[in-house]
Amino acid sequence: MSEIEYFMPLLMQQEEEGVLAPLLSHGRVHFLWIKHSNLYLVATTLKNANASLVYSFLYKAVEVFSEYFKELEEESIRDNFVIVYELLDELMDFGFPQTTDSKILQEYITQQSNKLETGKSRVPPTVTNAVSWRSEGLKYKKNEVFIDVIESVNLLVNANGSVLLSEIVGSIKLKVFLSGMPELRLGLNDRVLFELTGLAGSKNKSVELEDVKFHQCVRLSRFDNDRTISFIPPDGDFELMSYRLSTQVKPLIWIESVIEKFSHSRVEIMVKAKGQFKKQSVANSVEVSVPVPSDADSPRFKTSVGSAKYVPEKNVVIWSIKSFPGGKEYLMRAHFGLPSVEKEEVEGRPPIGVKFEIPYFTVSGIQVRYMKIIEKSGYQALPWVRYITQSGDYQLRTT
Repeated sequence: MSEIEYFMPLLMQQEEEGVLAPLLSHGRVHFLWIKHSNLYLVATTLKNANASLVYSFLYKAVEVFSEYFKELEEESIRDNFVIVYELLDELMDFGFPQTTDSKILQEYITQQSNKLETGKSRVPPTVTNAVSWRSEGLKYKKNEVFIDVIESVNLLVNANGSVLLSEIVGSIKLKVFLSGMPELRLGLNDRVLFELTGLAGSKNKSVELEDVKFHQCVRLSRFDNDRTISFIPPDGDFELMSYRLSTQVKPLIWIESVIEKFSHSRVEIMVKAKGQFKKQSVANSVEVSVPVPSDADSPRFKTSVGSAKYVPEKNVVIWSIKSFPGGKEYLMRAHFGLPSVEKEEVEGRPPIGVKFEIPYFTVSGIQVRYMKIIEKSGYQALPWVRYITQSGDYQLRTT
C-alpha cells in the first residue's frame, strides 16, 4: 500500500526531465497510469502483466465511474467514496478484471442506498449467465432499435495544400428497446463479405474496414467465419463496434488564408472556406479557429456568413457558421491592431482548426444493409438508422 507514495515524485521528476512515459517503475513495482481531467488512475503490479489489458481496464473504470457520477473528477470521488469502494470490489478480484459492464453493476450497486439486505444474494443472476450483459424478462410496449453510424475525419494538410494525414475513425452505436432475449444480425457493405458472397461488383459499393473492435456481445467466431455480425444486445445504449479506414479523404471543408502585416501596426487576415462535399448535404455548427498574433488588439470583423469573435486567451478568432451547404464558398476578414513596439516574429503560426458535423452522410460510404431481429415470441421490431460525419483532429497548416 505504501508503494503508491513513490508514484507522484517519480512522475514529476520524469516530467521535469521531459522523458514522461505511461509506465513508471520503482524497484520491483511497476506503475501503469492514465490521466483523466484532474485525476491520475494508477495500476500497480509486481509481475510482467499484460499492459494492454491493464490500460483497457483503467479506461473501462473511467467509463464506469463516469456513468455513475456523470463527471469523474476529484470532487465526485470524495463525495462518492463508499460507492467507489463497492465498485472497485466488483470491477476487480484478486487482481483479475471481473464485472466491468456498468448496466449490470447498476442493478446491484445503487447510489440511492448502501444498505445491504442480509441473507439475500445481492449479485443478480445475470453476472453468472452465459449472457452476462443482459437481464432476462425485459418487456417493452414498442420494440425498437436505433442505429447511429458516426464517422470522425482526422486530417492534416500542409501549407502548400497537400494532405499529410487522412483517416476515418468510425463507430456504430445502438440504443436498444427490445423485449426478451433477441438475437440481432447486422449487415454492412463490407468488402470482405461481398467477396465471400459474390456480391462484389461495380453496382455494389463496399468499404474495407480496418482495426475492427467489437462489444463483448458479438459472436467473434461467426464474424471470423462468414463476416456476420451476430449478437444478443445489452439493453439501452452501447457501442457495438468501432473501425478505422486509412483511405485518402478529400478535405470536406477546404480553408485558404492570407495574412498581411503592415509595418508592425496592424494585421489583416482573410480566410476563405469552401464546402467540398455534395450539394444536397449541409454541414452544421461549423467553427473555423484561426490563430492570430499573441499581441493583437482592437479586432474588427467582416463575414459573408455567420459571425466571428476574438478569443484572446487562446489567441484565436473563431468563425462560426450555423449551416454550410456543400459546394458553397464563404469569406471572413479580420483586422487587428498591433502594438507599435518592434517585435520579431519568433512564434511559429499554429494550424487552422475546423469543427463540423454533417448529418445523413458518411464520408467512407459505409451502409447498414439490413438489421434482422429474431426473438422466440416472434414480434416485429423497427430498426432506425442515422448517419453522421464529424470533424476529428482536422487541421490545415498555414506556414
